[in-house]
Parts: sequence; C-alpha cells; structure tokens
Amino acid sequence: MHHHEKLAFLKFFLVYFVSIALLILAAGYFYFQQIQNHLLKEEEFSLIEYARHIKMGRPLDKYSREYHYTFKNIPKYIDIKNFSIGETEFSKLLPIHLHGKYLQVFKSKKSFNEKRFSLQQKIIAIQILLLLVFAYISYILAKNALQPLRESILTLDKFAKDLIHDLNTPVTSMQLNMKLIEKIPQLHNTKALIRLKKSINNISELHENLTILLQEETFQIHSQNICPLIQEVVEIQKTLYPDITFQIKCTAFKAKINKHAMKQILQNILSNACKYNKKDGKDGYVKIYHKNNALYIEDNGKGIKEPEKIFERSYSDENSSGLGLDIVKRLAYAMDIKIVVQKNEPAGTRFVLTLP
Repeated sequence: MHHHEKLAFLKFFLVYFVSIALLILAAGYFYFQQIQNHLLKEEEFSLIEYARHIKMGRPLDKYSREYHYTFKNIPKYIDIKNFSIGETEFSKLLPIHLHGKYLQVFKSKKSFNEKRFSLQQKIIAIQILLLLVFAYISYILAKNALQPLRESILTLDKFAKDLIHDLNTPVTSMQLNMKLIEKIPQLHNTKALIRLKKSINNISELHENLTILLQEETFQIHSQNICPLIQEVVEIQKTLYPDITFQIKCTAFKAKINKHAMKQILQNILSNACKYNKKDGKDGYVKIYHKNNALYIEDNGKGIKEPEKIFERSYSDENSSGLGLDIVKRLAYAMDIKIVVQKNEPAGTRFVLTLP
C-alpha cells in the first residue's frame, strides 16, 4: 500500500471508528447513569421499608448489619422526598406521630458501592468488546472503500506507464535527429534551431520525470549514502553548464531514500539552479553541502520572487513545463522528505531538504 493509500485508509478508518467509539462511550455513560439512579431509588425504598418496620415494631434482625436509626426533634417542615447521600451511608428523615419527632434512618453504602463497581466493570467490558468489534468492522469497510479507488489508480497508472513507454521511441528519435541537425553548419545558432532544441529538452526532461514518478520502486525506501548520487548528478550538469562552478562538501550522508527518486529530485533542483543561474554562467556557482540530517543546495542566480509558490503546478516560466518541481514535491512526499525554499542572500536560491 502506497503512502497516499495508507493516508486515505487511515482517514476513513479513524472517521468511522471514532464516530462509533464516541456513540458507544456516550451510550455506556448514559446507561450507567440510568442504572445508578435506579440503584439509588432502591436504596431510598429500602430505608422507607426499614422505617416502616420500626414504626410497626417488627423484628429488625435482618437489618442489623447495615442499618441504624435515631429520633430527632426538628421544628421546621421537612420535605418527605428528602434523601441524603453521605460519604459512607445514606439517610432519610420520616415524620412519626410521637411528640412531633422525626425518625432518621441510615444505611451503609457498602452494598451500593459493590453493585456500582460491578456495574462499571460490566459496562467497561462490554464497551471494550464493542470497540474491538467495530474496529474490525471499520478496518474491513475502509479496506473495501479503498478498493475501487485502488483499481482506478492502477488503471490510470497502467495507462500512464503504457503512454510513457510508447513515448520513449519518438523522444529518443527526436534527440538523435536533433544531434544530426546540429551538425549542419547553415543552421548553427538559428532561432528556430534553438527553440526546437529547448522544446526537445523540455519533452525529454518531462519524459524522464514521469518515468521515475510512475515506477513502483520509487516508493521502496532503503538506507543509502546520498553523496555518490550528488556527484553523479553534478557530473551531468557540468557537461551541460561548463561555466558554472560546483562546490560539493559531502562525504558520508546516509538517509532512508529511494535511489532513483532521490536522483531525480537532485536532477530537477540542480537543473533549475543551473538553468536560472547568472547569464552565460559567468561567476555563477552551485553549492551542495549537508548539516545533521539536512541537505543544502544553494545558487547565486536570479532567485525566486515567490518561494512559497515554487512547487505549484501553475508556477513556471516560458522555458519550463512547471512539472519539474511539482514532481520533486511528490517524490519527496513519498519518501517523507521535507523541502524548504529560501532566498540566498544577496542573490540566488537555497533548497533545504530534511531527510528521514
């Protein structure tokens, strides 16, 4: 399961399960309150029954352990519904026809506490059981809900892979023919040839980016040393931009990455750093170094006006499709790499890649 699929699965599972869990917990709470009130009523009725036995002079042997009573002179009126809940016992006042006295009866809370504790245990056990059942149901529902989405994604991936594969031959053919055309002296440095070359390069870069993005192994992560990858990509850029100075400070920088995806991220960032560097590359540089678990790529080119928008698909210029950095963002997201773009004072751009 890919990262985006895991995220969608987790969201669906949590929304459904948390909703059901809240209902179960709320139902358990209200049920407990209802039964507790019923138990309290029973305790009040038992005090009334005990008082009735006292008034009628019946034997009180069966009440001797938990009950006791006393008589009180209370001048003011007492509500017949009175029922007091103390820390250790219940009490109730009842009037008797004996010189205006009141009978106050008491009962220990021991048996009530035992019943309430037993009730709590049963409700908690039932709630845990229901939560486990609905967690399993949530898992099955989330998995089934993602199945049509996964099938659609697989269909689109297959179509995209077939399309990219079919484009491989014409792209290669255009590149080879471009090299042949460049050998014709009459066409050197003509505007039409320059525009054609740029267009072919853009198509080639787009083809390469989409090929890497659609590869299944892109999302397979392994611990690797990034420095050889950096050196490999820099060597490619040196041949394309011989006037730019590359400063690399990287010896051993290990991180959990996918080799092909990381190479494409570096290729896209370094390509932009060179493409938008100083005119003709004079006095232009690209610095690559690392601190702790962060990789820094700096240049002294013309910079970026709105760094916060650089990864948006619509953010591009006339020389770019705008897909390069959008694919960088997607590949980085798949590998849990955080990217921050900053202005490199006094001029240029700094990319900071925080790797896992």
